[in-house]
Amino acid sequence: MVNFLQNMDLTNLTSNQLIRAAKIKDQIDALNQQLNSILGGSVSVPAAKAPKGGMSAAGKAKIAAAQKARWAKIHAAKGGTQAAKPAMPAKPKGKMSAAGRARIVAAQKARWAKIKAAKKA
Repeated sequence: MVNFLQNMDLTNLTSNQLIRAAKIKDQIDALNQQLNSILGGSVSVPAAKAPKGGMSAAGKAKIAAAQKARWAKIHAAKGGTQAAKPAMPAKPKGKMSAAGRARIVAAQKARWAKIKAAKKA
C-alpha cells in the first residue's frame, strides 16, 4: 500500500480525492493505534518519502541572475539596453470610396424595407 502511494503522482488528484485519501489515512492511523494497544507493541509503517526534484529558492535566484546577465551581455553588444527593432513601414489602410459606401447603404436599406414589408403583410 505504501509503495503504491509512493509511485502515485499526487498533483493530478482532485480536491475530493485528496480529502478522501486524507480520511482513509486517518482511519489507517487509528487502526494502527488500536493494533498497538492490543498487541502491546508498535507496528511500524514506513513513511512515504518526500518527492525528489524541485528547486530551492536560492537555485531559482541563481538561474534568474545568470539569465539576466546573459540578456544584458546581448543587449550591450547591440548598443543599448534593448535590442533595436527595425522600423516597419506603415501598412496602408483599405479605403472605401463614397460611391461604394453609398451602394452598401442603399442595399441595406432595401433589405430592411423588404423585412418590414414582410412583417406588415
